Amino acid sequence: GPNCCGAEEAANYRKRLHEIGAEHFVLETVTSGNVTAKKLCTAFGINITPFLEAPDEDLYPLLGKLITDELSKRQKLPQFNTIDDAATLLNKSQNVVVITGAGISTSLGIPDFRSKHTGFYSKLLEMGYTDPEEVFDIHNFDEDPRTFYELAGSIVPDLKQWTPTHEFIHLLQQKGKLLTNYTQNIDNLESNAGISTEKLIQCHGSWATATCRKCGWKVPGSDIFEDVKAKRVAKCRVCIQRMKNERPGIKRKRSSNDGKKRKKSRDDSDDDDDGRYDIPEPGVMKPDITFFGEPLPNMFFDRITQHDLEKVDLVLVIGTSMKVAPVSEIPRIMPPMVPHIYISLDPVHHINFDITLLGQCDTIVSELCKRADWELNHDMISHDEANVIVPCEGHEGRCKVYSVPNSSN
Repeated sequence: GPNCCGAEEAANYRKRLHEIGAEHFVLETVTSGNVTAKKLCTAFGINITPFLEAPDEDLYPLLGKLITDELSKRQKLPQFNTIDDAATLLNKSQNVVVITGAGISTSLGIPDFRSKHTGFYSKLLEMGYTDPEEVFDIHNFDEDPRTFYELAGSIVPDLKQWTPTHEFIHLLQQKGKLLTNYTQNIDNLESNAGISTEKLIQCHGSWATATCRKCGWKVPGSDIFEDVKAKRVAKCRVCIQRMKNERPGIKRKRSSNDGKKRKKSRDDSDDDDDGRYDIPEPGVMKPDITFFGEPLPNMFFDRITQHDLEKVDLVLVIGTSMKVAPVSEIPRIMPPMVPHIYISLDPVHHINFDITLLGQCDTIVSELCKRADWELNHDMISHDEANVIVPCEGHEGRCKVYSVPNSSN
């Protein structure tokens, strides 16, 4: 219509912007009167409601921001589009950066934090938490770690398993092609699958270790699993030992009060609480997963800028919606000619990938291996099924991959 761009028209406007730059683009479109700002906004995904009858120039600041955002996005490389292109890229590439999220672990029943229905977050909402992120807020944890420990049992990882997708990343490593695996997962399954610590950046930390909030003592994460499964706040053994050595009498006095004091502190005023800090208590152990309010490990930034940028020749993004910074920024800072492949259940719209393969991660990586002539061995890969690839109409470089029972059996 007169106030809305069709899909092809919108794509042409965006392409033109990248060809001639912001200044010439604005002159050619809005300044020359060829198109209204209202209509042009729709080329960048913003529909202005019809009843908002503001003068066109009121939309200039918004249009300016949309143009700036569009120019900072990576551009799709037109020569890569199909699943066979993806398999060819796997074979040709020598330095692959893999970015993974919760979607690569869900086939083991590990909850996806951010998924609306099956996720861990919705479980918390059912339990009456208005903002599930509160449970993972470092200030809340320090104030009262019990909430986290009551809930953490359902996300503590199984130490022995991993998925076909983890196995695929391990296969990249075995073939000498894995440059870095950036995982947003905290389940530490990458280690189970044999992915080398030198190649692994756990962007949000992991359960692999735990640290005392008071004295900084670090232990293997498995040391606190028993407490986590029992919904019991894990205390620091070093603090406990030190307190025994320093003041043998205090420990008994404190522990007899522990539950009562704490529960009381929730309802009482701050003044009544002051006294409890006079009695020393051991530090609380916290798994080394990055909570909200904690900085990301430095390794993340150093690895990209000092190690990956000059070597990378392929980026694979698997099982993440790429909504959380700074991981979501990686495609934008990668060299523009490096191909990007996206593998997940649902497409993303804020990043331009070259090839998008939609479906179960495990199904897609096994199909890619078949086409690349690689052997991917894992108990969860079914040989009684065939995979069907269906291109998505109107979306270049996007297809759906799903498995059906094998008719030859």
